[in-house]
Amino acid sequence: MATDSGTTEAGAQGGLKRAIGAPLLFAFIVGDTLGAGIYTLVGTMADDVGGVIWLPLLIALVVALLTAGTYAELITKYPHAGGAARYIDRAFGIPYLSFLVGFLMMASGITTAAALANAFAGDYLAALIDVPSAPAAVVFIILLTLINLRGVRESLTANLVASIIEVSGLVLVIVLAAVVLGSGNGEPGRLLEFAPDVPPLEGAFAASVIAFFSFLGFEAAANMAEEVRDPSKAYPRALFGAIGTAAVVYLLIALGAVIVLPPAELAQSTGPLLDVVNASGVGIPSWLFSLIALIAIANGALLFMVMASRVGYGLAEADLLPRAFARVLPNRRTPWVSIVVVAGLTIVLTLFGDLATLAETTVLLLLLVFISANVSVLVLKKDKMEHSHFSAPRIVPILAILASIALLAQQSGVVWLGAIAYIVVGSLLFLAARAGRKREARVSR
Repeated sequence: MATDSGTTEAGAQGGLKRAIGAPLLFAFIVGDTLGAGIYTLVGTMADDVGGVIWLPLLIALVVALLTAGTYAELITKYPHAGGAARYIDRAFGIPYLSFLVGFLMMASGITTAAALANAFAGDYLAALIDVPSAPAAVVFIILLTLINLRGVRESLTANLVASIIEVSGLVLVIVLAAVVLGSGNGEPGRLLEFAPDVPPLEGAFAASVIAFFSFLGFEAAANMAEEVRDPSKAYPRALFGAIGTAAVVYLLIALGAVIVLPPAELAQSTGPLLDVVNASGVGIPSWLFSLIALIAIANGALLFMVMASRVGYGLAEADLLPRAFARVLPNRRTPWVSIVVVAGLTIVLTLFGDLATLAETTVLLLLLVFISANVSVLVLKKDKMEHSHFSAPRIVPILAILASIALLAQQSGVVWLGAIAYIVVGSLLFLAARAGRKREARVSR
């Protein structure tokens, strides 16, 4: 087998240490993918498709697998940190395009954190303490911001612990649903009942947008490319294995939830899995499952806020955002301006957006990022590498682009307006950064 030249380059140039093997990478991707989305969005999907929640999940799975094929090729072909922004830069070399893809990633992190803040302040928190949801969401974001400012030393071991807690809650729901079904109290017939007054196909594709939110997270693995041993082998196995694992868990959750509770009840809840646990009659304390769900939600929100603030810092370091975004605290060395801006925008979105709309906006933003990655892989097919790497057939990114466009077509006007607003704000910041560089160049002459 050919040597991974990316590994050699990293070692020769003093890059990041390649210390992550396939099992740990698999655990990391599973932890990112099996996040808080499924804890909160089962009810939203039930509103669109009734008991047939499994159908939009299958549609979302197909789109995720197609795009994962593209990422597997790009990551193993160019085993360096940077993600989609780096790939679009390599394919086209246009600074604004590279900036826009990076900024959309940053925006998706902010919007996801806002969606999860709303989820945190919903029924799961209400099972522990009775407080108004809006102030609770704001306090939640402020606490995460303080942690972010202090400095979050993220390690895969810590992520693995949080992932185990998250997955334990999902496994508990699956086991309880099996107990209900085995006792003869479940209603499997609901699995084929579509929501009334919603055309089945229209409802399935609308719900698939929400379902896709639950599969997001695997793209974050692209930023760890420089730290993986033998990425040509490790990445495809870990990536497809993790998505497959998430799909199995999600489908079992969807089947179990509908068997235990009528879709109409799921649709009215911001903590649908808690309702499933309570309806099982097994006697699991509400506070225990709520605590597990809140840990999952908080972990996801923190990771996305950290990601968004670091992307902002990175764009400023590359002179693609105003230099203020690159300012760091003297002792903590954390990018405080970027962190504060991310926190402020997250609070605003939390107060004025609802969970479903924010989730759909995140999906739209990342679908645009995924389209850029799929276009990039087609352009970069001409690049020949000396080291071995995963290669997806051309039809894979083409189908991924078509599938992404199909999901984009399901988005509402409000969601598109939100995405356009992000692009306008980002473009203005890009122009401000460009004007600042020109001004500095004139002064230095």
